[in-house]
Amino acid sequence: MTGEIAALSAALCWAVSARLFQVLGKAYTPLALNFWKGGVSIVILLVVTQLILPTVQLPAVVWGWLLLSGAIGIGFGDTFFFQALNKIGDAQSILIAETLAPVFTALLAMAWIGEWLSWQQWLGAALVILSVDVIVKIQKRAALTLFAPTGYVYAALAALCQAVGAVISRDMFTTYELDAFNASLVRLLGGIGIITVLMLVTKQRWLPQTPNKTKTWKLFALAVIIGTAMALTLQMLAFSYTKAAIVQTLLAASVVFSLGVAWVLGEKVNSNTALWSVLSLTGVGILLWLE
Repeated sequence: MTGEIAALSAALCWAVSARLFQVLGKAYTPLALNFWKGGVSIVILLVVTQLILPTVQLPAVVWGWLLLSGAIGIGFGDTFFFQALNKIGDAQSILIAETLAPVFTALLAMAWIGEWLSWQQWLGAALVILSVDVIVKIQKRAALTLFAPTGYVYAALAALCQAVGAVISRDMFTTYELDAFNASLVRLLGGIGIITVLMLVTKQRWLPQTPNKTKTWKLFALAVIIGTAMALTLQMLAFSYTKAAIVQTLLAASVVFSLGVAWVLGEKVNSNTALWSVLSLTGVGILLWLE
């Protein structure tokens, strides 16, 4: 159960940090936010891997694949996700990204590393896709000014990037002896490389625009510790013990956690959205338990 517990813990971290990153999105551009959270997390993981854990020598091929995994899953995936946060909010962004990601991961895992799903699990995947589609239509009808269609496109692209990064990581863990901290560090290096290039090409601002920079950076530090350093390491730990598609389905629990965070903060959750969210997670549950 180590992998499953790690995946659910990562899901909780992402649900909490998504709300923090949504607030920070008002001060940072999506790329700048992704750059700084990746950079700070690299520093944290360097301290852990170089000063606390025994030194590990990774083969060059592992470096290459993990760097690619980070470039796609973190560099592009997180940037798409932050764009979605700014357009449709944390609950819907997580809902779309974390329910589509298991489906994409299952397809890629079959093609890449031969991890197959049963017809019952495909039934679950169909339920997930149907539920997400209905929720999108509900939100577009109920709050057109708050739920831009492009936000859902960004969330779906984030899910696809997550899936590619997940399958590559799972492949490395099943082929080589890796630990979660070093794997997370290499993936972050790949991600920060892509983000830096995108920042330079698009000429975006590097620093936040906010009247209270001290408060903003403190909030940023909390979001990075929870949502990047902790969540990414927990995710890598999950991949080292559990199949890629199963990990992604458990990460989809962040949908429920996110709605729970909204409820704790006193926000109303649309009853239809809540119902279809439960149905989407039922599909996720089928994918998980009927392997």
